[in-house]
Amino acid sequence: MSDKKQRHQVIREIVTAKAVASQEELRRQLAKRGWDVTQSTLSRDLRELRLARIPDAQGRSRYAFLESGGDEDALAQLERMLPQLLTEVEGVQVLVVARTIKSGAQPVAEALDQLQWPDVAGTIAGDDTVLIICRSTEGRERVLKKLRAYLRA
Repeated sequence: MSDKKQRHQVIREIVTAKAVASQEELRRQLAKRGWDVTQSTLSRDLRELRLARIPDAQGRSRYAFLESGGDEDALAQLERMLPQLLTEVEGVQVLVVARTIKSGAQPVAEALDQLQWPDVAGTIAGDDTVLIICRSTEGRERVLKKLRAYLRA
């Protein structure tokens, strides 16, 4: 087994065993197990393992595995998440600004990226805001309509 595969396995074990709230906390846990990794390597590992920070029931953040699969899995994941995470959406020109609860932006952006909606060129996530770049103003209206349906759910 390669070093990378071993490191990924250790990360899976750590995240499964306890709630890890930050990359720094995860990096310390890895160091305790003999893995000295840089922040950029850890970020890459998290992306490859499909780990994202999501809010827990107490309003804190923790890393969790995003479900993998095709468009149907991504749509189901988005449909479960959006009513819980999304608080507001608005459009400006070809942009949609989606506001979420604290630490909700990353999982929302990841789910939207997974869906690969033809109207969406890409997303940028902060902590509680997702910027959705649409391909046209007409596409922005379609994206807004879809997202607003989740706000009413």
